[in-house]
Amino acid sequence: MTVANSSSISADIAGRYAQALFDLVKDSGGLDALSAQIDDLALAFDESADLRDLTVSPLYNRDQQEAAVTALASRMGLSVELSNTLRLLARNRRLFTLPQFIAKLRGLIADARGEMTADVVSAQKLTKEQKTRLADTLSEKSGKKVKLNARVDETLIGGMIVKLGSQMIDSSIRSKLASLQNAMKEVG
Repeated sequence: MTVANSSSISADIAGRYAQALFDLVKDSGGLDALSAQIDDLALAFDESADLRDLTVSPLYNRDQQEAAVTALASRMGLSVELSNTLRLLARNRRLFTLPQFIAKLRGLIADARGEMTADVVSAQKLTKEQKTRLADTLSEKSGKKVKLNARVDETLIGGMIVKLGSQMIDSSIRSKLASLQNAMKEVG
């Protein structure tokens, strides 16, 4: 199985769980709470090597994974629906799809709200004002309310990469240096 194939399968699996949870929550009017909880879960996943390890390591069996996500959900105060879905992912040995599950759920919530999500990777943490200006600019261009998912990647040196839907804007210094290097190869 190729990496692209396995990534696609993970996205399909995550999509089914995300859709089921979304359908369960949307009728009860709990999308705002779910959105906030998903943001908290994504932050915990990004910041915790232990959590990332738990989701992919074959050293943890399904009972250990389920116990760990149950404790995490309780500590984070996650809703019963989200907690049960995480437990089901663990029980079915599908916890490795957590990043795709979060992304798919964010997309479903954004669509329901008439929003778009922009993934922003910057060399330095964006200030609140920078985030607001960027979101406003992207909203004007897309005609929808834009929510930012921002993260820092210090290897960019400077600048940022913005992905909005299928469009990607790469204004990072790393990208510009790579372009300059390619141009110099063509000349020399």
